[in-house]
Amino acid sequence: MERLPRRRFDIKKKYEPKKEGAILVGVSLPSTTVEDERESLDELAQLARTAGATVVDRFVQNRTRIDGKTYVGSGLIERIKSAAGLHDANLLIFDDDLRPAQGREIEKATGIKTIDRTELILDIFASRAQSKVARIQVELAQFEYELPRLRRLWDHLERLGGGIGTRGPGEMQLEADRRLIRTRIRMLKKALKQVEIDRAEQRKRRRTMTRVALVGYTNAGKSSLMNALTDAGVFTEDLLFATLDATTRKIDLPGGHTALLTDTVGLIKKLPHHLVVSFHATLEEVADADLLLHVVDVSRPHCERYLELAENVLHEMGIRDKPTRVVFNKIDRVSHQPELERLAAIYPGSLFTSATGGEGIEDVSRAICAFVESREEVVELAIPVTDGRTIAMVYERGEVLSKDEDGERLMMRVRVPKADAERLRKLAAGE
Repeated sequence: MERLPRRRFDIKKKYEPKKEGAILVGVSLPSTTVEDERESLDELAQLARTAGATVVDRFVQNRTRIDGKTYVGSGLIERIKSAAGLHDANLLIFDDDLRPAQGREIEKATGIKTIDRTELILDIFASRAQSKVARIQVELAQFEYELPRLRRLWDHLERLGGGIGTRGPGEMQLEADRRLIRTRIRMLKKALKQVEIDRAEQRKRRRTMTRVALVGYTNAGKSSLMNALTDAGVFTEDLLFATLDATTRKIDLPGGHTALLTDTVGLIKKLPHHLVVSFHATLEEVADADLLLHVVDVSRPHCERYLELAENVLHEMGIRDKPTRVVFNKIDRVSHQPELERLAAIYPGSLFTSATGGEGIEDVSRAICAFVESREEVVELAIPVTDGRTIAMVYERGEVLSKDEDGERLMMRVRVPKADAERLRKLAAGE
């Protein structure tokens, strides 16, 4: 039976950080500023630390275009090689995706393992995946990423054969691996399709409740806010992508109202396409939400940029024009009150919280409650007891607050979405 070579990513049940010295490399093109790339490299450094690496140096090069062979050019490659020897670095991390040929040339020139941002994020996701769905999604993203890069695993065997009319064992193994990976990709996509169908059925069964999704940049405190609002017990940690799974819990609101609150995977700049595609099942929870709570870490310098970046990622996913409330979290880490007042003026209706300290949590509950009330209406219906179809629809579409029966009619007081209120009135009246 044919077997795949051991993949460079392993999905682990427990996070096990690696001890590697990493050098970060980025390019500033005319379309970007040096400051933008430095900010991107700061984030890349956070990702590297999350994966367990120690950042020992970094390089940002101004270029008019990307070097087709080594991405940054031979001059900087030599400088990177010298810095690696000086700092005993054994890992190069590039801030943008490398073509397989570029990765080979860089490793050949430096003798150092080379990965890009996507590969780093996939490694973190592989370490963080806990649920069956998350593990399927991560494995699919890994295989989609690795398929065009398989040649790098078998270069050493291609030298054994060759010439017109011959095939080396490396080439034969390469074709076999590609077939196996494509088969596995089809199986994973089929499994995810079933997940999407099952979740669609779950959402259909609970469609009477307002759905609220927590979105925002990674490490903004979404999971902590989820725990503060619902006692969900979601895992939290001060690292990027602490949780990958979408968790949904019922939240009890003032006035007896309820809603469903979903914690989603964090967003990030330059989100790999493979992850966007693979995590479609999870991101559907955001697409189907009635209200988005956009959580922002207010303690970050220039936090508005992270808000804009997360909005841009959501737009790229096709998620736009949804009712949204901005929640500036971690106010306990901000010592300057004028900064909070400035943000409140720029973003009217925004909320300010400390998920860990408890400040502002009641304000968020009241905001969700106000939104729920704006979408619901309490109606009083008198339905013939023989009209089982209408009675079933009332239970399916609304929340029965009280009921009484006089033998012929069932008097019900029901909270329903405004879109269903008039229809139920007409059905109850026999129209």
